[in-house]
Amino acid sequence: MILVSLGTHERPFARLTNEIEKLIREKKITEKVIVQLGYTKQKVAGAENFDFIEFTKMHRLIKNCDVMITHAGTGSITDALDYGKIPVVVPRRKTADLDEHSDDHQIQITKLMEKEGKIIAVYDINKLYAAIQKARSMKYKKKKHTHAKIFSIIESKLEEWK
Repeated sequence: MILVSLGTHERPFARLTNEIEKLIREKKITEKVIVQLGYTKQKVAGAENFDFIEFTKMHRLIKNCDVMITHAGTGSITDALDYGKIPVVVPRRKTADLDEHSDDHQIQITKLMEKEGKIIAVYDINKLYAAIQKARSMKYKKKKHTHAKIFSIIESKLEEWK
């Protein structure tokens, strides 16, 4: 099962939902897909869609998924890592043509986590399928208590970037 989490930011993330739907339509993704949409109104055809998922259920889905695809929210990333998953991370972007977030902090988080070797980063949405394939082939190592270290690294970097 593939779990896709768009987080809870109020802006839509259609770039990711469109690509997931395309990969399902092209039969590159054939297993069950569960999408947590947040405030993104566009449902993914061929997937099980939820606006929001209750905390306990979300953790159960993360624990049981084969691949987790997520925005670059620190909570989503650290939850995946806590369950020994290496998440595929597609950062939301703030550009002239993409208004997926209020700024580009998700790019910064993604670059930092990628440098640490903790995630599979996807900056070009056309490379999502390759990232999914990579995630399927990787062996996960369960880590414990990743939150404290990760948050301290992120806070340190955010201070540097101010």
